[in-house]
Amino acid sequence: MSPFLVFSVIAIYFALLIIISYLTSKNSNTATFFTGNRQSPWYLVAFGMIGASLSGVTFISVPGEVGNSDFSYFQMVIGYLLGYFIIATVLLPIYYRMNLVTIYTYLKERFGFFSYKTGSFFFLLSRVIGASFRLYLVATVLQLAFFDSFGIPFAITVIVTILLIWIYTFRAGIKTIVWTDTLQTFFMLSAVIISVIIISKELNLSVSELISTVSNDEHSKIFVWEWQSGKHFVKHFFAGAFIAIVMTGLDQDMMQKNLTCRNLKDAKKNMFWFSITLLPVNLLFLSLGALLYIFINKTGLVFDNPESFMYSVEAGKYIHTDKLYPILAIKNFSLFAGVVFLLGIIAAAFSSADSALTSLTTSFVVDILGININEDSKSTRKKKRFIHLAFSFIIFLVILIFKAINDDSVINMVFKVAGYTYGPLLGLFAFGLFVKKKVIDKYVPLVAVISPILCFIINMNSKSLLWGYEFGFELLILNGIITFFGLLLISQKKRYLTY
Repeated sequence: MSPFLVFSVIAIYFALLIIISYLTSKNSNTATFFTGNRQSPWYLVAFGMIGASLSGVTFISVPGEVGNSDFSYFQMVIGYLLGYFIIATVLLPIYYRMNLVTIYTYLKERFGFFSYKTGSFFFLLSRVIGASFRLYLVATVLQLAFFDSFGIPFAITVIVTILLIWIYTFRAGIKTIVWTDTLQTFFMLSAVIISVIIISKELNLSVSELISTVSNDEHSKIFVWEWQSGKHFVKHFFAGAFIAIVMTGLDQDMMQKNLTCRNLKDAKKNMFWFSITLLPVNLLFLSLGALLYIFINKTGLVFDNPESFMYSVEAGKYIHTDKLYPILAIKNFSLFAGVVFLLGIIAAAFSSADSALTSLTTSFVVDILGININEDSKSTRKKKRFIHLAFSFIIFLVILIFKAINDDSVINMVFKVAGYTYGPLLGLFAFGLFVKKKVIDKYVPLVAVISPILCFIINMNSKSLLWGYEFGFELLILNGIITFFGLLLISQKKRYLTY
């Protein structure tokens, strides 16, 4: 694929986002950036959230990881349904009843100042790391497709990617994102569907043959019942449920979109339709992964570059799996396939990163600085823009650090990190919802820091301590439980009666 063509695709796509940004930012003010004036149609939010929840990680990493994990990831997706049901029926009613701008204000009302700041801090930490992982993945693809041709360093690629996102979100924020996410979800899903069609034609498969080929493939195994395995169904199912709760229901990034709906009824509709749609969508991504491996096995394609996708006899698994789909789409399939892939990955990148920057800005402005978002003064707008830019720079630095140390599939890294950073949030909200006691607020930050440390120690020694048991993504649940019991230790007899 020629660099000029890649540049043209990026330029046209970015122009579309700028047009949407211009149209949605008319008559906007500071509050619009944070709440979208609470006028978003629920069906747009639901469709756009598909792209935001999937992101570049699902687009690239899930298909590539099929070679090592088969379809076992789908066990987590099934668990998502339980998590989203809890969000719609338990968390959303509380958020709307309290008319929240950021969901961590709940912790202030429930526990106090230090709990509030602790919750916000762990969100900021979690989202900065998660957004950086996702953007790192996409920047790697853009480097391969375009910037390498001109000898441009990876750091410049990252700067350009983040700058483009900052440009179209700095004015109207979440109001713009609700609309751009809809466009980006459409492009992402279209890219996957077209990719499946292209590969099936390369393999000379009819629709019925395509379905039977994927379903009969060795990688299409979904359920794992070996109890010691980190991929056991029960572990994955409940890990998926709790990951959905913390990475959507306790995450300002995802909830900020829900809170732009007109009312609670619309927000629930959004959540129910969004969760149901994710099942076939994720199955589509996994099927694409199976087809990619079927293709390389049937064609005998070999990747000679040791930094590229390959099977490692020493590791006993495929390595650099995140590079499989990009390499095939850009260098081995047709020009049309490369363009489609490029559109999909750009859409995936922007759909997750734009909302991440907005939610990070929102949480820092409201939760950390305590600024009144209804105060549409020049000073407030200036602070908002500075913080928006500052988080862009922080994400840039974290991406460079991640590039230097990453040796794993990004989908695995995202959930591993989530187990440590979202665990305290899970424990805090669970205690607040299900235990009537108050806590000694000033000790909450200490509990939230000790819990991930204990969780890490247990995880590192689980095989020797727990008869060979190996933790998977359910590490998040363990972290939440440790935090929960830590809060019990600092609880008071005084009861919290209303919330």
